[in-house]
Amino acid sequence: MEENEERWCHDIGREQAANKPLLKTVFQVMMRLFSPRKTTLMFVIRDKTRTPLENLEPVLREDIQKIWDAVPKPSAHKETPLSEFFNVKVTALSSYEEREEQFKEQVAILRQRFFHSIAPGGLAGDRRAVVPASGFSFSAQEIWKIIKENKDLDLPAHKVMVATVRCEEITNEKFSSFIANEEWHQLEDAVQSRLMPSFGRKLSSILDVCLTEYDVETTYFDEGVRSSKRKQLEEKLLQLVQPAYQSMLGHIRSGTLDRFKDAFDDALNGGKGFAMAARDCSKHFMSEFDDGSAEVYIDQANWDSSRVREKLHRDMDAHVVAVRIAKLSELTTMYESKLNEALSGPVEALLDGASDDTWPAIRKLLQRETENAVAGFSTALSGFEMDEETQDKMLLRLKEHARALVEAKAKEEAGRVLIRMKDRFTTIFSHDSDSMPRVWTGKEDIRAINKTARSASLKLLSVMAAIRLDDKADPVENKLNLAFLDSKAGSTNKSSSMDALASSTWDEVPASKTLITPVQCKSLWRQFKAETEYTVTQAIAAQEASRRSNNWLPPPWAIVALVVLGFNEFMTLLRNPLYLGIIFIAFLLVKALWVQLDISSEFRNGALPGILSLSTKFLPTVMNLLRKLAEEGQRHANTDSQQNAPQAAKSLQSVAPSSASSEVTSSENGTENSSPSAHHKLQ
Repeated sequence: MEENEERWCHDIGREQAANKPLLKTVFQVMMRLFSPRKTTLMFVIRDKTRTPLENLEPVLREDIQKIWDAVPKPSAHKETPLSEFFNVKVTALSSYEEREEQFKEQVAILRQRFFHSIAPGGLAGDRRAVVPASGFSFSAQEIWKIIKENKDLDLPAHKVMVATVRCEEITNEKFSSFIANEEWHQLEDAVQSRLMPSFGRKLSSILDVCLTEYDVETTYFDEGVRSSKRKQLEEKLLQLVQPAYQSMLGHIRSGTLDRFKDAFDDALNGGKGFAMAARDCSKHFMSEFDDGSAEVYIDQANWDSSRVREKLHRDMDAHVVAVRIAKLSELTTMYESKLNEALSGPVEALLDGASDDTWPAIRKLLQRETENAVAGFSTALSGFEMDEETQDKMLLRLKEHARALVEAKAKEEAGRVLIRMKDRFTTIFSHDSDSMPRVWTGKEDIRAINKTARSASLKLLSVMAAIRLDDKADPVENKLNLAFLDSKAGSTNKSSSMDALASSTWDEVPASKTLITPVQCKSLWRQFKAETEYTVTQAIAAQEASRRSNNWLPPPWAIVALVVLGFNEFMTLLRNPLYLGIIFIAFLLVKALWVQLDISSEFRNGALPGILSLSTKFLPTVMNLLRKLAEEGQRHANTDSQQNAPQAAKSLQSVAPSSASSEVTSSENGTENSSPSAHHKLQ
């Protein structure tokens, strides 16, 4: 078998022009499909230059050996040398243009070598597989069948090979030209930081120019190869520009999302319903995104922006959900604050003024304020268009919050019940019905006042002992009254009542509603009594002191003894009226001292303290009284002097100098009788 290959001299050592891929395919197929036998490979070098054949042949043989070494071999032929399959022959032909006669002679010699190839030493190699002429037809059919069935032997036509090579080269050139395109670089840089207007139209134009240039340069090549390479070029270009396209979609998505958030907040601030605002804004800005994505659409690409669109939709929904949670939390907090403001102060005031109507009033207050809050909250929730079950749960939580608020306030006040009890006791015990401070004059019934004050304090304790928001009767107040206030109950019954308080729970009152246990009530009452005992004792002492200070007269027997024993002195006074005047003046002085010293008040706290106090104030009070009397006498004297001066001036005109001088001198001395005598003499 012989194989002939023609090769130009200047193509020796080159990859494609030297048909190295073809040789590689021949080597692979020969090893896979045929058994080892010598096949002659004749390499004919065209247009041999001045380089001797002896120098060209080693280079060619070296290339062939390298191809053989690089070919993947079956396991049975991994170590088989090239010489087992091929007998390599190399010859050269001169240039036809330069040496036509010599070229023809060399061709004739080469033709004879083929004619006599089966002669000894001819081109034919191994003759072991030679087929007789009678079997040539069948052998050729089998060989052709193998060639058709083996795709490795389906070698393309020459024009296909040329088209493949040239279209590949043009493809690479146009791709490199696109990469170096300045307009593309500007687009690529711009989309990294901002939204680029008319991005899709500009990029489609650049791609269209590049592909059009490819079409022009590959017009005359094989249609199949040209189309295939054009598709490859288009895929490479689209793969290159896809990141920029994705960046543009990202800018559109982020910008649309930001505008959606602003518009959504504005709609809510404008009073629009939450659900309606979310629905309208989502619809509007999804349409806006569709318009924006259409502007960046690339004509050459069949890209779908649905994934970015879905992400935008998810981001919008997530923002709506977050705002919804925040708004609901804000609404809940606002109405809880309103309930806190509406309930805390009034409940505290009602518990402070504990009475039989305290808990009914608290229940009424709770119901009224809860209904108002629930009505407002329900109206606010209607804009969210939530399902009825969810809305009912939120309203129920608001009602529970109001109830918990009252219970917490009751527990807080229960912790200060002892202080409240003492304050109430002090208020009632130390003030009268007109809220004026009580003065213990000795006429007040301290026992009754004490009982009233303690009853009011015990009422406060019974009110604070349990939470009564369910309008159910309980025996708390009766037990406390029986144990602490019922004086008519026998000692046995009272002892049993006190024993009934030796418990940590109240009958008919759940533990969750108990604020003060019976044992704690017993301890609190004991402490209350101990701390208020001093106030009662002080009131009794003040009352006793008042009584003593008011009883300043001696006993009746002493008065009788004074009358009997002082009868003679009394008769003496009657016989001498001058003594009565002296006694009257002394009585006035003593009365004045009594008022000035306030002796009744001094002796209210006892005799000894009163005496000590009077001893320090007696002398200053006497001196002060005498000074006032002197000042009064001096003031009257000055007044009389001013009234008599004009009358004396008139008298001087009608009397003798000696008489006038006498009257003026008398007037200056300020005597009360001078003026009448002067008038008498003038007359």
